[in-house]
Amino acid sequence: MAIPKALIFALRPREDLCMIGNNDIGKGEDMINKAILVGRLGKDPEVRYTPDGMMVTTFTLATDEQRKDKNGERVRTTEWHRIVTFGKLAEICGKYLIKGKLIFVEGRIRTQAWEDKEGNKRSTTEIIASDMRMLDSKGQKGAEVSQEEPPLPHPGADGPLPEDDVPF
Repeated sequence: MAIPKALIFALRPREDLCMIGNNDIGKGEDMINKAILVGRLGKDPEVRYTPDGMMVTTFTLATDEQRKDKNGERVRTTEWHRIVTFGKLAEICGKYLIKGKLIFVEGRIRTQAWEDKEGNKRSTTEIIASDMRMLDSKGQKGAEVSQEEPPLPHPGADGPLPEDDVPF
């Protein structure tokens, strides 16, 4: 797959990141937590709202990697990523993204840990997206968007979010 020109522009090195010297790394203010992914949605985004009415969308993104095994045969592995968006970006994702759509996502990695009802320790790792770009051209799989807005659930329709899901 060729990298779209819009993506090449988005991936150019940022001057402020290039100016971090080796002596500065590890002092807290210069640490970087950034994830950049290009992949396809595994299913339509799920839309919910925080108790104060902020929209939240979650969806899974699949990224593929191809390599040759020891016999020289191509092997494809798929990695699944949980993506979470808030506010205006969540509104855009909830309105335009559908299963199979090719997108670019940039954000930070967050891992949460908790104990389930049986006392087992559980954890999840997710990408809190700060930017999303749709990469499909018109007519490609997942690129068509309905002119009608689907009805979105209202705040509290599914009950309030657990406090663990709120990023603040």
